[in-house]
Amino acid sequence: MVSIRITRDADADPDVPLPSYETPGAAGADLRANLPDRGSLRLEPGARALIPTGLRIEIPDGFEIQLRPRSGLALKHGVTLPNSPGTIDSDYRGPLGVILLNAGHDTVEVMHGDRIAQIVVAPVVQARFDLVDQLGETQRGTGGFGSTGRG
Repeated sequence: MVSIRITRDADADPDVPLPSYETPGAAGADLRANLPDRGSLRLEPGARALIPTGLRIEIPDGFEIQLRPRSGLALKHGVTLPNSPGTIDSDYRGPLGVILLNAGHDTVEVMHGDRIAQIVVAPVVQARFDLVDQLGETQRGTGGFGSTGRG
């Protein structure tokens, strides 16, 4: 198990729970809105907003946190994360915010304390990028989108 250190911003509501796994087999921990006015935010169709969580995190070297949409919000209301999965790097120490996009047809109200996204802790492997004269051959070759057919 990896330990993620967390602090709250000075104006954050301490009654808003920290990220938590809702079931024993969950890969993602639910992240909640921590609105400065403790109220709500209306997200019109097509609009996006940066929702504060009131948290700052310390991720160990060799890991990242991925921000992902909550499937229930996506299915029921069309609310998603436009940069999904969003990445939080291990050297970032600023405020943790979530960009929500209302891709639905109706206005959505985000309430203080609502579960707005999930976070997944994942290992990171950094690569070395080598410029070469030629790439190795494969059966697929240069076939791109849809090149392997249907079904």
